Amino acid sequence: MSFERAWILNFLFVLPLAALVQALAWRSRRQALTAFAAQELLVRLGPMESAARAWLRNALVLAGIAMLITALAGPRWGERIEEISSRGVDIMVCVDLSRSMLVEDIRPNRMERARREIADLLSAAQGDRIGLVLFAGRAFVQSPLTLDYQAIAMYLKHLEPGLIPVMGTDLGDAIDRAVEAFDSTSPADRVIVLITDGEDHEGKGLEAARRAAQKGVRIFVLGVGDPAGGPIPAARGAGFEKDGAGSNILSRLNERDLARIANEGGGDYLRVAGGGFNLERLYFEGIKKKTQDQTVLTEKTVLLEQRFYLFVLFAFALFFFEGVLREKTPHRIL
Repeated sequence: MSFERAWILNFLFVLPLAALVQALAWRSRRQALTAFAAQELLVRLGPMESAARAWLRNALVLAGIAMLITALAGPRWGERIEEISSRGVDIMVCVDLSRSMLVEDIRPNRMERARREIADLLSAAQGDRIGLVLFAGRAFVQSPLTLDYQAIAMYLKHLEPGLIPVMGTDLGDAIDRAVEAFDSTSPADRVIVLITDGEDHEGKGLEAARRAAQKGVRIFVLGVGDPAGGPIPAARGAGFEKDGAGSNILSRLNERDLARIANEGGGDYLRVAGGGFNLERLYFEGIKKKTQDQTVLTEKTVLLEQRFYLFVLFAFALFFFEGVLREKTPHRIL
């Protein structure tokens, strides 16, 4: 037997304390009655409940409460086989980890906003398999396509510029790696979500988008940053990166090229704005409207049968029996 919410069983430890309180209360009542009148007179005043019956009723109440607590914990036993199907699309999320993603032209900075947007996507996703590609001057697959969104969420905590030793931004390599990461045997529509500020140092993004489109892969782009740009924080120490003339190096959101990549990839472009949920909007208003859900995974799994109702029925039987015992004593003193 196993429990869905085993932590609820901790409340069973309260029952011995409740039994002690019941015993002390019964003893206190008995002492009060003894001080009020002699035992012979108490018997003449009315029928008294025996100590054995009182203890039995209390035990039934405590046992009933124990059964209800156990039911709330979700007891399960007995196996059954169930076929589980998931319908959706395959989505590879490509995240820019170049140093320009540390620019603070949007708050708190581009990298943190990208993390939050991906978290929103994971909350909104409906049966889609999601993978993760990280890129800067090079790209690599951090997570293959999976329905385990919690695993993707764990990676988000560690996304920082510097994870990829090759500096720069190569959008073409990111798109190519994402295309290669798709399951060619899957009937699901394939989608790339490109999250970047658009500084394509290699200039290969547009051509890679054309190659992806030829293979039936749609590309949706989320631009992170501001067209006005901002200075790039220095790799070492305080301040900002400088050019040869000693001026701050500015990084600007390249919306023109990102929109062209999205257009070539048959998708949409959207810039991150205040308030969040931009990627969630791109998901519902773009991806879901331009793709069709397919069965992306069908598997058989062994499930344990829910048995909480047995404990509920047993608890009510105990309470009913306690009520019967109570009715058999019309006027209880002890």
